[in-house]
Amino acid sequence: QVQIEESGGGTVEPGGSLRLSCVASGSTPSVYSMSWYRQATGQKRELVATVSMIDYKIHYADSVKGRFTLSRDVTENTIHLLMNNLKPEDTAAYYCHLYQMGVDYWGQGTQVTVSS
Repeated sequence: QVQIEESGGGTVEPGGSLRLSCVASGSTPSVYSMSWYRQATGQKRELVATVSMIDYKIHYADSVKGRFTLSRDVTENTIHLLMNNLKPEDTAAYYCHLYQMGVDYWGQGTQVTVSS
């Protein structure tokens, strides 16, 4: 079994920054990818950024390119999302996702609110 825990959400003014963290623990012998998704109220969940644990390539949604940076800890199944120049439209619940051996694992989510 895999457990996922996110942290780092909160409320920030437009233009501000936040850093989210995600730690995956438990049985993780063959992680294929780790990602951040977000879901705004009344909207579908969307991919924000993902890192392949095979070749470590990182991909971003067009809406966050140049503002968000995904990084990972080399020795652990831990990823971070540094979010700069936040906009009101970034307001959402942010979820960490791990994909391993055909199974999707999700965290509980952490709320990010961008408001003046």
